[in-house]
Amino acid sequence: MKVLVVNCGSSSVKYTLFDMDKESKIAWGLIECIGLDKCFYKRESVNFPEKKETVRVTNHIQAVELIINELLDKNCGSISDIKEISVVGHRIVHGGEKFLQPVVVTEYAKECLKECFPLAPLHMPAHYDGITAVEKLLPGITSVLVFDTAFHQTIPDYAYMYALPYKFYEKDHIRKYGFHGTSHNYVACKAAEFLGKPLKNLKIITAHLGNGSSLAAIENGKVVDTSMGFTPLQGIVMGSRCGDIDAAIIAYLIDIYPEYKNSDALNNLLNKESGLLGISGVSADMRAILEAAASGSKKSELAFNMLCYSVKKYIGSFYAALNGIDLLVFTAGIGENSYPVREKVCQNLEALGIELDTEKNKENSQNIRCISKPNSKVKVLIIPTNEELMIARISKQLIGS
Repeated sequence: MKVLVVNCGSSSVKYTLFDMDKESKIAWGLIECIGLDKCFYKRESVNFPEKKETVRVTNHIQAVELIINELLDKNCGSISDIKEISVVGHRIVHGGEKFLQPVVVTEYAKECLKECFPLAPLHMPAHYDGITAVEKLLPGITSVLVFDTAFHQTIPDYAYMYALPYKFYEKDHIRKYGFHGTSHNYVACKAAEFLGKPLKNLKIITAHLGNGSSLAAIENGKVVDTSMGFTPLQGIVMGSRCGDIDAAIIAYLIDIYPEYKNSDALNNLLNKESGLLGISGVSADMRAILEAAASGSKKSELAFNMLCYSVKKYIGSFYAALNGIDLLVFTAGIGENSYPVREKVCQNLEALGIELDTEKNKENSQNIRCISKPNSKVKVLIIPTNEELMIARISKQLIGS
């Protein structure tokens, strides 16, 4: 059984074709900078090495068409007929309160999807274009929508509500939604599998640390809280996002800097000019931050310490919310690859039962591994995330049911 996973970003399309009988990748690739003068297409398959080229693609529909044609290419393609694809899984950033779980694409589902556009205006129209393109180019093949927000729908109201007048929730649906749900779901399932224990019997904190980062508190397989909120801006310090700040700072900035009265400029400041980048003045990339800190940059050292401290605070608060934990899981780019971040985050958490083995933590591996000491009450794991595979699994399961 073959499943195609499509992830349409605001200016990109990422795809993976899976053989779900083996849960292995057949072909995968990325088209980015859609709509610009130069658009970059990178792809690879089990039978052909990576290939990169510059292409002309003005919209997401053209991008998906290019990908389908590539998969069907007689010389270098991976399928001979579109009917080999059993289902297409679409990654969707925001489902609002309309979508509490994955759904099969129908006309009604698409209409509901349009109502979520204001919640993620950069991503949702791109997702919709991707769905439209797949319907046009792969007629008769079922599509499934898998939402980043859906895994967090078990959060109780006292945790997802903001203490604003209730009318803003009733009328404008302002509440915590959470993101990276597919990743949190995947690594939580893998953690239980790795330990050989039922997920329903575990309390887990999952830390998805990348350019965008979030933590989730998971009890018995259900999320009880997460760090991101109404948008992906809330939470810990991130690559270029500020994370949690006093909301009155925004009103203060608008008063003294007239340019921030423009919402686009203000959003750009908070989402693209802040975080590690804003503090260090060097980069949003943790690798560059660590290099600069090692070379004596005090601002880069400060950025590193701020990120680690913010993660540590959320671990502490989620530990309290869960009344103890069995597992702490690190995943995503920073979580999987930056041993200094993991070491700094876990430092002085012995009171919570978290004891890191610093030598195991430094080992370089792409495999799931435990990096806590044998006597650590809380197991600390590194689990490489695989959101695409999780989307493929969910899509396969949904059409099967």
